[in-house]
Amino acid sequence: MENVEATIDDRSMIQRMRVPLGFLTAVLFVLGARPTWLSLACGAPLALLGAMIRGWASGHLRKNAELATSGPYAHTRNPLYFGSFVMVAGFAVAGGNKWVALWLVWLFLMIYRPVMRAEVAHIRQLFGAAYDEWAQHVPLFFPRLTPYRGGDVRAFDWSQYLHHREYRAFIGVLAVVGLLALKIVWK
Repeated sequence: MENVEATIDDRSMIQRMRVPLGFLTAVLFVLGARPTWLSLACGAPLALLGAMIRGWASGHLRKNAELATSGPYAHTRNPLYFGSFVMVAGFAVAGGNKWVALWLVWLFLMIYRPVMRAEVAHIRQLFGAAYDEWAQHVPLFFPRLTPYRGGDVRAFDWSQYLHHREYRAFIGVLAVVGLLALKIVWK
């Protein structure tokens, strides 16, 4: 039990650090980005795909109330984090600076790996055997191609999407793409 509590404490510390590290990273990204029209054309759709994955996931999530196993949760146990990773990868490509790209990917891994491990303990505690069954068939992060069919099948729920305010990810993608386009124009 101590191990689980320590992991949850680590998760809390990392979650508190996410926001200040995010702001620092945003500043570094903007300053260090060297976008071209080609890098933007390649990275922007990838970032948008990441936002779409996050949106899809949020429409299936009823946090701490139900074990989400439908939609993207039939492919990966962490579609929100996977969507964020795809967004980060898109921004890394769009930014056109390999050092900034490496920083973005490294920071993502340093923040979200421990968070995902801690969430395993939390979700297992909430949902017990149902979680263990699902976890045996659905990978932690990188999605499986075919959906897991052993869980509940639920339709996408727009009210959940709005409740989780996931539209902010789309707005963020548009803002970053716009900022990178301005950097290209102002060169």
